[in-house]
Amino acid sequence: MDENRKYSLRELTLYFLKLGTIGFGGPVALVGYMHKDLVENRKWISEDEYREGLALAQLAPGPLAAQLGIYIGFVHYRFLGATLIGFAFVLPSFLMVLVLGIIYRLYGGLSWIQAVFYGVGAAVIGIIALSSYKLTLKSIGKFNWDSLKSKWILWLFFIFAVIITYLTEQEQVLLFVAAGLLYMIIKAPPKWLNIKTINSYTLILLFTGFWDFENSTLTKIAVFFIKAGTFVFGSGLAIVPFLHSGVVIENQWLSEQQFLDSVAVAMITPGPVVITVGFIGYLVNGFFGALVAALATFLPCYIFTIIMAPSFKKIAQNKPVKAFVEGITAVVVGALVGSVAVIAKRSIIDIPTALIAIAAIFALLYIKKIQEPYIIAAAAVLGVIIKLR
Repeated sequence: MDENRKYSLRELTLYFLKLGTIGFGGPVALVGYMHKDLVENRKWISEDEYREGLALAQLAPGPLAAQLGIYIGFVHYRFLGATLIGFAFVLPSFLMVLVLGIIYRLYGGLSWIQAVFYGVGAAVIGIIALSSYKLTLKSIGKFNWDSLKSKWILWLFFIFAVIITYLTEQEQVLLFVAAGLLYMIIKAPPKWLNIKTINSYTLILLFTGFWDFENSTLTKIAVFFIKAGTFVFGSGLAIVPFLHSGVVIENQWLSEQQFLDSVAVAMITPGPVVITVGFIGYLVNGFFGALVAALATFLPCYIFTIIMAPSFKKIAQNKPVKAFVEGITAVVVGALVGSVAVIAKRSIIDIPTALIAIAAIFALLYIKKIQEPYIIAAAAVLGVIIKLR
């Protein structure tokens, strides 16, 4: 443990408890708050430590802000720090979505609640659509000739994922893993990799029964959300296609409208967007469903961080690892775009919902410093006016 630390574990835990309670604006805003508060103002974390944590959060799977928070907890207080900070950051928003889940279950059938979510659901489509566009720019680049020439493989993965997701309305996990491995083999094949090992790993991936658990609902929830949490790269919204496929299509735990309402709930609460899993878990199987869903989703993020953090500088320079992440990210973002199209075709049901979705996009593009909760609130008011007039 570093004796030169300038803060106690209690102080850091209270800071993340506060950030998890009032931190609106999504992952980019949250990591910005951490830099301003912990690096610039309080000087608890050095610039190098912050950058290393941000690089790890971008390289490894997991919601960006939560993973950076866990890493900051690990910097000076190791395992205990990572654990406490992870719980402190997620707990406030988890409790909020739990309360909202209870209210939703009790009053979801009332006309005014339905009217609220009529407008909110349309706004969410606009917000997710714009976020998926920004993720595409960040992960692959602009769709122009130079980008196509230099990154044509990633664009091919992206377009293929969009089409497959839209047509099948399901997430193909093996497609993500295969894309990562293929891009690694093409761009930066590791020395230990040969045809024999490739064939062995492919057989393991194809025939493993890991994805086919058929036990109790809680067990199914745990397995499904661990799988979902393992493939969240860069933004909490990247989990949307996994959740939509598994929750609505495969397991039929929620209806299309309930799923869209779940995403909306994540937008109006502070902390990580991924916390929508708590709301979904509650609707599926009550309090324990919410608890298991949340723990299972954040478990991969936590494990990856504490395993990679001690030797991250060495891992970050590993070209095969970088190539694998680039390949899998292109497919994940493509799946997000495809899932937006799938959800939109069922949720944009008339001219008012289409206009609300478009208005949400333009508001985020042209109104400086506006945050998603304000757009959600305005959409809720519009929904009530339209449906209950």
